[in-house]
Amino acid sequence: MSNSFDTQSGHSRRDFMEKTLKLAVVGGLGGLAIFSGCKDKEEGDGQKVSPPEDLMQEHGLLNRILLIYDACKMHLVNKESFPRETLVGAAGIMRAFVEDYHEKQEEDYLFPRFMKAGQLTELVQVLLQQHNAGRALTSQVLQLGSVANASDAENQKLIKVLGDFNYMYRPHEAREDTILFPAFRKLVSTHEYNSLGEEFEKNEQKHFGKDGFETMVAKVAAIEQTLDIYDLSKFTPVVTT
Repeated sequence: MSNSFDTQSGHSRRDFMEKTLKLAVVGGLGGLAIFSGCKDKEEGDGQKVSPPEDLMQEHGLLNRILLIYDACKMHLVNKESFPRETLVGAAGIMRAFVEDYHEKQEEDYLFPRFMKAGQLTELVQVLLQQHNAGRALTSQVLQLGSVANASDAENQKLIKVLGDFNYMYRPHEAREDTILFPAFRKLVSTHEYNSLGEEFEKNEQKHFGKDGFETMVAKVAAIEQTLDIYDLSKFTPVVTT
C-alpha cells in the first residue's frame, strides 16, 4: 500500500515506489534503493518496471506495515489505548497482499528457479521457512489483536509476536532486495525476464483489480493517519551540532 503518498488511480506505480522508498529508508532498509536497469513491464505512463523492481515496491508497502506494527507495539508496551482495529487491518493487508500474493509470487516464480539452478539455495530455504513463520505469526496477530478487553498476559504475548515478526522481516526483505532480486536478473533469459514482468502484472490485476497496489497503499496510509504516524517529518530527528 493521502497526501504525500497520493493514492489516486491516475498516478503511476513508479510515483508510489519513489515515495514509499523514503519511508522504507526511515525503517532502516536501504536495500530498496537497488533497482534493475532493465525495464520490462509497461505502466500507464509509458514507463516500465522490471520484476525485481515490482517486488521491491511491494516491499516498501510491507515496510510501512512494519512501522505500523512498531507503533502498535509501543502503545502496548506503554499500556496506552489505541484503536486495535488498526492493527487488525494492517495484519489483514499483510495476509492478503504480502503473504497470499507477494510471497506467493516469490515462491512460485523465483524460488524454484534458484533451486533448479543450484544457486543461493541455502538463502532460498531460509526465506521460505521465514515465509511460513510469518504466516503463523500473522494468524496470532489477527487473533490477539481482535480480543476485546485483552488481559495483560494477552497483550504481553501480542507484544512478543509483533517484535518477533519485525525482527525477522526487516533482514528478510533486505536480503531479498540486495541479494536475491539482483541475482535473479542474471539467472533467467531476457525473454523469460520480460514474460515474468507481464505475468506479475496479470496476477496482480487478477487478485486486486487494475489499481491493486495503489489501493493497498491507500489503506496503509489511512491506518498510518489514524495512528498519527503518517507525517514523514515526524521521523526526522532533531540534530544538534
